[in-house]
Amino acid sequence: MYRTDTIRRVLNRDEILVAGHRGMKALYPENTLLSMREALLHGVDMIETDLNLTKDKEVVVMHDNTVDRTTNGTGFIRDMTLEEFRRLDAGAPWGEAFRGLKAPTLREFCEFISPWKQLLLNVEIKEKTQETVDLAFEILREFDLMERCVFTCFDAAIVEYMADRCGVLIQGFPKEYMENFREGPNGTYSKLFAVGISMYQFSGKPDMRLLSKELVREFEEMGIEPWAFCPDDEASIRYAVDCGARLVTCNNPLPALDYLTRNGLHPNRIESPVSPLL
Repeated sequence: MYRTDTIRRVLNRDEILVAGHRGMKALYPENTLLSMREALLHGVDMIETDLNLTKDKEVVVMHDNTVDRTTNGTGFIRDMTLEEFRRLDAGAPWGEAFRGLKAPTLREFCEFISPWKQLLLNVEIKEKTQETVDLAFEILREFDLMERCVFTCFDAAIVEYMADRCGVLIQGFPKEYMENFREGPNGTYSKLFAVGISMYQFSGKPDMRLLSKELVREFEEMGIEPWAFCPDDEASIRYAVDCGARLVTCNNPLPALDYLTRNGLHPNRIESPVSPLL
């Protein structure tokens, strides 16, 4: 078990917090250390990132289970060794300006963000296995980061494993977004600290409920914090705030930081160190 009182105090403040989605993915190659650094320098409160597992059991930072979309390679991460994964170029799809960027391992990510002592993390398990969870927890403990983490997964079975095994804070989703969802008073919702509510329809999910005042109220009545993703312009941020979202996860956090700061809704940031890049 680990202590959650510190992160609960931060997340339960009156201000609305801003998370950088895969760093600052609208402007930089997602989940690279460059993308993370730019989000940090602009003042996000939290970094949202994603974990996969290589063939030789190394935890790496990448959203998709394949490398096709975000690198110059192809194939499933679970079928690659770490050495093969390291050869990939995560900047190549963005052109010459970003060529040579690498997707980090979880250990490299932890080393990079460790100096930012106030930063919170939303860690999503993409390779949905208990083994991935166990290996990730081991590394996060090594860097003394567990107490700054909220954990996320679209698989309710993994959500319940994380909540029951270690007592970590969990951000889940409305039930229609999730696999293996369990109803009832001891079901999946009982494991959640927060819920991520989308502002846009997922492909292949025609029945998913989107952010609204009514849906926010439904989760608040269950004692679950309502978070919204991804408002990337002022109009959508105003809507998220009006609905009652307590945290917004943004592909481009700049409009949210600007709007919330101007309206006294975002906490003052204490200056953090600039982590060396690569």
